[in-house]
Amino acid sequence: MNRINQKLQETKKILSIYFSAGYPNLNDTVKIIQDLEKNGVDMIEIGLPFSDPLADGPTIQESSTQALHNGMTTQVLFDQIKDIRKTVSIPLVIMGYFNPMLQYGIEAFCQKCSEIGIDGLIIPDLPVDVYAEEYKATFEKYGLKNIFLITPQTSDERIRFIDSVSDGFIYMVSSASVTGSQSGFGSIQENYFKRIADMKLKNPQIIGFGISNKETFNQATQFAKGAIIGSAFIKNLTDNGVESIGEFLKAIR
Repeated sequence: MNRINQKLQETKKILSIYFSAGYPNLNDTVKIIQDLEKNGVDMIEIGLPFSDPLADGPTIQESSTQALHNGMTTQVLFDQIKDIRKTVSIPLVIMGYFNPMLQYGIEAFCQKCSEIGIDGLIIPDLPVDVYAEEYKATFEKYGLKNIFLITPQTSDERIRFIDSVSDGFIYMVSSASVTGSQSGFGSIQENYFKRIADMKLKNPQIIGFGISNKETFNQATQFAKGAIIGSAFIKNLTDNGVESIGEFLKAIR
């Protein structure tokens, strides 16, 4: 069974952390992954930096730009994490945009992910219809889960279609904004969280965008299986360095 599915079967709420590979320094990637697991994180989203991100706010954009300046590429990331499964057992997901994967070659990219032990991909700019028609078979051949995003504006019909082609979790964007632009959740978001929970989808939901502390983590996981922290974690790396990971996570749960 895929590690993502195994993790989702556990009773506890899932804390997933996103960071940009190659930031703050090019060779920090493996240490960050190892430290996150040691400090109780349930799942990790490894950001593959891209020059023209769609959904990322300023904090993640700046970290991606710095990572690219540091020398991060798709191949460098694969080389860095080729032995990651010798030391890390939790689910690992690569989050990135479709262009670098297309340049690498979709089948070659999926094959390399499978060899390394990557469990899934999040590709915000790959439409679910295109995935279902053109790429689903390739992803399944290499045992990779493709995680789709929904927003408060996504229609019920499309949410159910996404649910039907998914076999992992659904990434539930908390609001129609870029990452890092929220400071908490109001009644509009809570009503949205409840509406999706009431749809009784077959795939559990994990909420991202706007999770930055214990309060917002608890708010989000009241209605969903887990929550993702990205911008707040990267800001902590920027301000306090890789050595601060344990302290940051202690404050979340």
